[in-house]
Amino acid sequence: MDRVTKTYNRRGSALERVSLHVEPKEFVIIVGPSGAGKSTLFKLLTREEKPTSGKIIVGGIDYDKLKDKDVPLLRRKIGVVFQDFKLLLNKTVYENVAFALEIAGIPNREIKHTVPKVLDLVGLKGKERNYPLELSGGERQRVAIARAVVRQPKILIADEPTGNLDPKHAWDVIKVLEKINRYGTTVLLTTHNQDIVNSLKRRVVTIKDGQIAGDRAVGQYKGA
Repeated sequence: MDRVTKTYNRRGSALERVSLHVEPKEFVIIVGPSGAGKSTLFKLLTREEKPTSGKIIVGGIDYDKLKDKDVPLLRRKIGVVFQDFKLLLNKTVYENVAFALEIAGIPNREIKHTVPKVLDLVGLKGKERNYPLELSGGERQRVAIARAVVRQPKILIADEPTGNLDPKHAWDVIKVLEKINRYGTTVLLTTHNQDIVNSLKRRVVTIKDGQIAGDRAVGQYKGA
């Protein structure tokens, strides 16, 4: 991101001249108070929103030159996990993850080969036939992560993935994100959890009032 500004109305900008460079395979934690601009940043990266000014390039794709018809292809390279899981309650764990491949037109044979591997990766082997409401919050979030990474995105955006979880389940989810990062996926994580930020010892970017207020190789976070 090079001097990116996003203005929704006359009252001011959600993001103001934000420049941010993330290396491939990096694990970056983005922190800041609610309303600081973190969600806007992610919406710009997934092309849900377009910047008012500035330049965005992700994985060699220049967003200025990105045609609307190519946005779905871009989004295959970016997996997103939310705080509230967004799982399909009438589908099993296996079906939830497989669905992400079905809508991408992946052949059945490949789905049967890929889904068990991804469920194993997130520690859900043996839970394939369970429905979301039969799982703990942490397990549900791991299903959401499996669904986000099953298409092997280059980048995983995790937007407050531990916000609704108790400490044990929160750490289970963080360990899965670290594992995915070790396999070569770039991870962008937002969290309000100071313990997680301070224990992970990763790069921390602080956003405040729509601007980058800090960027440390190994950051500490004292809360908003």
